[in-house]
Amino acid sequence: MDTLVSMKVFRHVVEIGSFVGAAERMDMSAAMASKHVMHLEQQLGARLLNRTTRRVAPTEAGREYYERLSQVLAELDEAEQAVGAASVVPQGRLRVSTLSAFGLRHVMSATAAYATLHPQVTVDITLSDRVVEMIDEGFDVAIRASPTGLKSSSLIARQVATAHIVLCASPDYLQRHGVPKTLADLARHNFIEYSGMSAQDLVTASNAGGAQPRLTGNMIVNHLEALRVVVLQGAAIALLGTEVVGDDLASGRLVPLLVDELPPRELPIHVIYASRRHVSAKVRSFVDFLAGRFANESLWPTLEQVRTLAAR
Repeated sequence: MDTLVSMKVFRHVVEIGSFVGAAERMDMSAAMASKHVMHLEQQLGARLLNRTTRRVAPTEAGREYYERLSQVLAELDEAEQAVGAASVVPQGRLRVSTLSAFGLRHVMSATAAYATLHPQVTVDITLSDRVVEMIDEGFDVAIRASPTGLKSSSLIARQVATAHIVLCASPDYLQRHGVPKTLADLARHNFIEYSGMSAQDLVTASNAGGAQPRLTGNMIVNHLEALRVVVLQGAAIALLGTEVVGDDLASGRLVPLLVDELPPRELPIHVIYASRRHVSAKVRSFVDFLAGRFANESLWPTLEQVRTLAAR
């Protein structure tokens, strides 16, 4: 028999003073209620109730057990209510890991809007380009981008947006060093490297079977926002995602280069979470909010717009 049910039956018998009343509250027969109490007594090795034809009363051991049991069951009821509410109403702490540059430019403003809509949720957000171990590190949601796709795992990945990796430079740099017309021209330019992505690999993959220019430069950085600043200063050319430099491309502060010879590579952006089953309301609502936000707002130029910008 279910010991937890037996505990609840015993509590009701003591509070109501009869098996019949307890059975009605638990939606079972009086005989079954009696069996549950007998099951509990057998497990504990002690008599919990004195039974007469007129009344049922707890023994001394039964009274002590009832007092302790009532506290435990009350806490259990509260826990069940809290968990049940959390699956319906967004609440509690939501731990989020997001890419640094993308987080600064897009996720933080979206999170501020989400937090206003859901004041019962405390969003604990970490900006880092490190791929976190979600389960081990206790994150509910991670926002990641990868031109090569995500590794297969038990995690659920929902694509919420698509950016593109574009070769770009500032007008000032191009005026001083010339506009590269072919991939071979890149060998004569100062190319700044992002330590989190091999630009050489991307160029090679985009021009498989063709001549491969050797990319060289005098700087390496580990943050996309830092890479953007250097390129805007006119110090070098670089491969950057439109999720970081979309506004710069649209305004003309940066110019896309070689979009035909080095086609902008698709950069899917995913929201990662643990499971489709039993997803809490805070996770579900946050993921849905980001998907809607990024789908409905123009966060960066489309591939067609990038081609237009390159031609102007």
